[in-house]
Amino acid sequence: MNLNSLNLKLILGVTYLVIVSIGLYFLFSVVDIKDLMSYEFIRLKKDVILKYKSENFLLLAIIFFIFSIVWVFLLGFAMPLLLFSGFVFGKWWGILIALTATTIGATLLYILVGFFFLGTIKEKLAPKFSKLREFFIKNDTLYFMSFRLIGGGGTPYVVQNVLPILFDMPLKNYIIATFFGSIPSMFVTVALGSGIEKVIDQNVELSISTVLFFPEIYIPITAFFIILFIAFIIKKFYFKQ
Repeated sequence: MNLNSLNLKLILGVTYLVIVSIGLYFLFSVVDIKDLMSYEFIRLKKDVILKYKSENFLLLAIIFFIFSIVWVFLLGFAMPLLLFSGFVFGKWWGILIALTATTIGATLLYILVGFFFLGTIKEKLAPKFSKLREFFIKNDTLYFMSFRLIGGGGTPYVVQNVLPILFDMPLKNYIIATFFGSIPSMFVTVALGSGIEKVIDQNVELSISTVLFFPEIYIPITAFFIILFIAFIIKKFYFKQ
């Protein structure tokens, strides 16, 4: 690698980090994270959000779609996107929008990190995930799809998105595995967001009794814990030091 190429990568890499920092600064300046996690706040704003959605469905879907791509690309985690998507758009539109957008965002991140930070990623992650190499060599698409299927075995979402770089996974295989492998765990979370909207629609307080008696809530939560349990077993089996 010549000096000019190295300088270009350094400049673009620093630019990316600056954009991430500025984006996060403005996000947390405008949005109070405590409000986003407050059930009472969400209940009070629910009618406003859903009224706007009914009058501007396409515009809101496009804005959310673009935001989700950028959010994942800038190292954001998927959970709030999935809950919001289910809450506002329902299970079916919600999973379609969120799944497609997060797949695109993850793919762009995969390309960027592979181009600029390949050495760093291999240095930091290769020792921990070395046991996965033999599985990726056999069938990278099938294995990474399975890896996504169980939520990455407890691996953070951002790490999941860049992990295949260690094994030189082709971009086409990455996209296919990410899209189809993410469907179960993401659908569970989107369904939970949709269930919360149903509970709020009936002006019910979110409590233990609500969870126990509303299938829209307890079914996604049960499925979520089943996936977590499977992920824990897989992680212990493959990632044992």
